Amino acid sequence: MGVYEIRTVGDPVLRTPAEPVRDFDKELRRLIDDMFPVMYAARGVGLAAPQVGVGLRVFVYDINGRSGHVVNPELTVDDRAEVVEDEGCLSIPDAAGERPQYAPVARAAGVTVRGLDRLGRPVEVKARGYLARCLQHETDHLDGKLFIDHLAKEERRRILLNTP
Repeated sequence: MGVYEIRTVGDPVLRTPAEPVRDFDKELRRLIDDMFPVMYAARGVGLAAPQVGVGLRVFVYDINGRSGHVVNPELTVDDRAEVVEDEGCLSIPDAAGERPQYAPVARAAGVTVRGLDRLGRPVEVKARGYLARCLQHETDHLDGKLFIDHLAKEERRRILLNTP
C-alpha cells in the first residue's frame, strides 16, 4: 500500500481542481487500491484522490453494500428535489483531529455519475439517498470544493474555527 494521509482543510490540494486521468496504468490501479484502506481506516464512506494529495479526478466509495470507484466522473442531477441532511468530511476534522465535523447540507435527491473504471471502461452509477449525497460530495472534491462551501457564512466560520 502507498503511504497516503488524509489532507485537511488548509492544504491547497483540496482547493485545486483535479486533472483528468489520461493514463490508465498500474499507478492508477495502485492509487485506487490504496485509497480504499485509507477510507476504511478513517471510517469514511467516500474518498477523493485530492484528499490523499493526488490531484487526479478519481474517487472511491463504499456505502450500504455498494462500493466502487469512478475515474473522470461527470455528475448529472436526476432529481432536483433538495434533501437536507448532516454531512461531514474526512478532510475537515474536529478540534481533536479525531472525527469529521458535521453540518446540514442541501443536496439533490437523485444523481447519475458517468465515468470510467480503472481500465478505462465506461461506468455509470445511479443513486438516491446517502449514496447520491456521497457522489455529489466526492465530485465536489474533484472540483476543488468542500462541503462547507454549501453552508451559510456563519456556519462555515464556526466549523473552520473548530479545526486543528
